[in-house]
Amino acid sequence: MNTAARRVPALFTAAALGLALLAGCSSDNVDCGLDQCTVTLDRDTSASASVLGVEAKFVSADANTVTLEVAGEQVQLTKGQQAVNVGGLQISLDSITADQIGFQVSR
Repeated sequence: MNTAARRVPALFTAAALGLALLAGCSSDNVDCGLDQCTVTLDRDTSASASVLGVEAKFVSADANTVTLEVAGEQVQLTKGQQAVNVGGLQISLDSITADQIGFQVSR
């Protein structure tokens, strides 16, 4: 098999791997890079997103603090707080508005 013929399967394998990594974010409200995602959820108790292989659900919020359920574990995030480790992921709060919350999830 010549070199060019070996490169084609390798290229397809690399492309499939890249798509699989990006598929870790499977919700419309999730924007991902390689190993970090930005999630925007409505302030609604039914709001959730699948991100980097785990489910993140909105629980409650006030002016500065949000409670999420991530990978089955409840976590409180406060504006300006360093990232919290949950289920092997780092989660930090970006924003809280009257209608939505925004947070970062990274590996």
